[in-house]
Amino acid sequence: MTRRRFQRDPETSHTPSQRQLRVGELVRHAVADLLARGAVHDPVIQTHVITVPEVRMAPDLRLATIYVMPLGGREADAVLAALDRNKRFLRGEIARRINLKFAPEVRFRIDERFEEAERIEKLLQTPAVQRDLHDKDEDT
Repeated sequence: MTRRRFQRDPETSHTPSQRQLRVGELVRHAVADLLARGAVHDPVIQTHVITVPEVRMAPDLRLATIYVMPLGGREADAVLAALDRNKRFLRGEIARRINLKFAPEVRFRIDERFEEAERIEKLLQTPAVQRDLHDKDEDT
């Protein structure tokens, strides 16, 4: 009887592996440190406080999607364009700081979780939802 190994299909698997999570955190810390120390010499980046809430790694660790958010969400498009202009420098610095076989390609995206949370909060404060919540409390 042959023994079959369980392999996850990268197309259908949505749960990142422990290795992806660990490398993503290393990349996140490296990029956040570079941005906080002012290592990127770009006037747009230097005039904004940029947070890096999450980095998602591809299963083969060759692509890092870095989610960023400028403080207050202002001029997000300009910040994203500045980060894209400095992508090559950032990739090189990530490669120096993290010991991987291949330096991952980086792409930047605006983190929209804050906007989504605000939208949900506003939705929860609507009169219809409040009424339903109070009706449920009275039933118990």
